[in-house]
Amino acid sequence: MTSAFASSRLPYTIVVLAMSADGKIADRDRSAARFGSAQDKAHLEARLAEVDAALFGAGTLRAYGTTLLIKNPALLAQRQHQHKPPQPFHIVCSASGDFNPQLPFFKQGVPRWLLTTESGAKCWQSCKGTEGTEFDRILPFPEPFDWNTVLQQFNELGLNKLLVMGGGELVASLLAADRVHELWLTVCPLLLGGTIAPTPVEGSGFPANLAPRLELISAEAIDQEVFLHYRVQQKTHLN
Repeated sequence: MTSAFASSRLPYTIVVLAMSADGKIADRDRSAARFGSAQDKAHLEARLAEVDAALFGAGTLRAYGTTLLIKNPALLAQRQHQHKPPQPFHIVCSASGDFNPQLPFFKQGVPRWLLTTESGAKCWQSCKGTEGTEFDRILPFPEPFDWNTVLQQFNELGLNKLLVMGGGELVASLLAADRVHELWLTVCPLLLGGTIAPTPVEGSGFPANLAPRLELISAEAIDQEVFLHYRVQQKTHLN
């Protein structure tokens, strides 16, 4: 069936997140969420190996300081067989462009892009100040981001499949634009609590009658974690 989505060929987008049993993706201090098991990390690495680019917010970058690299030899061989580079593009989404150029992320062996605004691009250019702390490509767009336009640009740059690794504000904006196709949630065996601790979907929220609906594809318990895989039910303009 032909649709506006099919004709524009926007990237296929999946979200992968780990959360506590009470639905928090980080603690009240927004520290890096390192409560997932080795199995969860391997799961994320496998999903990363399937895509052309990983997208994450500036808050996620600030919390971790690094990004995930594909290290599994089988996954690297898989990408080579598919004529893909060893690592996908890692795209930081930051309207302000304001983060520390000394973060270890800028020393990692990945191609880096910055999705930002005109003012964010100027801020980054003025504050980077260190040789080697570069983005391979800076993509400035008006704020708030029009995800149709942004994703169309991604497609024109050869990105056909996109992995979103957080945080909740970024996920919320993509869901509001109806641009998420699949959602992976790992439920981890701890309770973080806290009214200000972030959740998988932040933002202003959705009325129940307009909330994105999910179709469960699979649910698998491995040791103490549960891996949930959903398809996001698309509106008519998506296939």
